[in-house]
Amino acid sequence: MSHSSSKSTAVTAEAIVKKKSSGERISMVTCYDSAFGRIVEMSPIDMVLVGDSLGNVLLGYESTIPVTLADMIHHSAAVARVVKRPFLAADMPFMTYKNVDDALDNASKLMQMGGAQGVKLEGGEAICPQVEALTRSGIPVIGHLGLTPQSVHALGGYKVQAKAKDAQKKLLSDAKALQDAGAFCIVLEMIPSALAVQVTKALSIPTIGIGAGPGCDGQVLVMHDLLGFDADFNPKFLKKYADLNKVIMQALVSYDKDVKQGKFPSKEHGFSS
Repeated sequence: MSHSSSKSTAVTAEAIVKKKSSGERISMVTCYDSAFGRIVEMSPIDMVLVGDSLGNVLLGYESTIPVTLADMIHHSAAVARVVKRPFLAADMPFMTYKNVDDALDNASKLMQMGGAQGVKLEGGEAICPQVEALTRSGIPVIGHLGLTPQSVHALGGYKVQAKAKDAQKKLLSDAKALQDAGAFCIVLEMIPSALAVQVTKALSIPTIGIGAGPGCDGQVLVMHDLLGFDADFNPKFLKKYADLNKVIMQALVSYDKDVKQGKFPSKEHGFSS
């Protein structure tokens, strides 16, 4: 059993679903490399998402659209080498699941080469045939509704979704359709809090919120956002649990000063013959 080295039992998709019925909240965080993965592995976090948000966070893109399957496999594999206890899911990037065959082909690569234990897809009823095919093949699927970053151009930017009554009805029916197709949980991003509560109550699978208020079964945040890497990124839904921008900047300034004043390296940092 490859997970024997981990401190406690590995979190499965089934265990995540059970958390909802037992009223336990679910914590999820994004992770893109082994350096952060090692820390997450030692933490009590339940789920890790190798998000296509790595396009914005690590690769400097304006959106998630340029992220390729090769990017996702590369980063997922790096995380999977060290993350053994939390459930590890990877995003299927833009246009990699446009039909059932593509979805099966690309999801299997994310699992075989990327070490993911499940995949996340954006969209509702339109992608249910893909979700059904994946779950039938034994691939756990996470849904994603509300603000779906891969559709950012169609949605007209990063803003709260499903404010109108008809859009709310559509989102609720999409959520039920995803559940029926076999998704084991659904991310709800940037939707009104009351709608998130309604969807959460209507489903037997967990909802994971980001900018969806306190009524979801769990929450997800981007690692670098909650750690405060970007001093200028302060959306309403974000709580920063650290100010690493400041910590890292201070360290770099001190290092620069020591090098330029000849204080580092000192005798103690050298080797004798």
